Amino acid sequence: MVATRIVVAGASGLIGGALVRSLAADGHEVVRLVRRAPRGDGEVRWDPERGRVDEAGLAGCDAVVNVAGAGVGDHRWTDAYKKRIHDSRVHGTAALARAVASLPERDRPRVLVNGSAIGFYGETGERVVDEDAPAGRGFLPELCVEWEAAAAPAAEAGVRTVFARTGLVVARGGGAWGRLFPLFQAGLGGRMGDGRQYWSFVSLHDEVAALRHLLDRDDLSGPFNLTAPEPLTNREITAAMGRVLRRPTLFPVPAPVLRAALGEMAGDVLGSARVVPKRLLESGFTFAFPGIEDALRAA
Repeated sequence: MVATRIVVAGASGLIGGALVRSLAADGHEVVRLVRRAPRGDGEVRWDPERGRVDEAGLAGCDAVVNVAGAGVGDHRWTDAYKKRIHDSRVHGTAALARAVASLPERDRPRVLVNGSAIGFYGETGERVVDEDAPAGRGFLPELCVEWEAAAAPAAEAGVRTVFARTGLVVARGGGAWGRLFPLFQAGLGGRMGDGRQYWSFVSLHDEVAALRHLLDRDDLSGPFNLTAPEPLTNREITAAMGRVLRRPTLFPVPAPVLRAALGEMAGDVLGSARVVPKRLLESGFTFAFPGIEDALRAA
């Protein structure tokens, strides 16, 4: 990929921060979308919840990557926080898509890579699902459907639009594993519920590499699952955590305790999502850390 100007929304987050570092290291000009007053040419003002973005700051960019949004696992899912999760994604995406579509054709980016999640599929049990599967039911599936639909103005304007349906990112610095690592290192880790639910994971390294792959390939559009090739059960992942960290995993968390502690969000911790990256593999992408122990050691 030749050096380009790439706008990143969500640059301060786990995935966005890693992507920005990767792009900058290879000589790309990265423009960050920020909620405060910009501090230089490398920043553009936006307000995702209110659906506002400085359109002039997007003019002439080669690509836009949107991985912004309030953390799904950061707080208990009260009605107010669910609204924040929704608005930060749907309104932010809609604002970016409208801004991109409003630019003169010569100034539009060639691609919008928009965040999404494997929450799109909802509960899948032991059934393996790929990008051809329909949306599930519940808060997260309905959110993902609306989130992806919000990008329609960009696609209708002729901008190649990609949806990165990300799984559970294995990383120390945030996300689900940012909370799991300290517990397991302290010897307090264990399976959640009966441990038979599937978790579709991806290493942070492969997440960033996949996003860059989707940026580079002009022939790719639509949804792509960003998950390792073989999802594992929570029980299998718990055992791998114990082996890699050399700690016992003797403290299972019963389902009723999770529901009491997490409320509605517990349904997604205990739910099963056996999701595979069919389209990503078909496009020729190669995972550096396809197995859970590889991903854990990389983190």
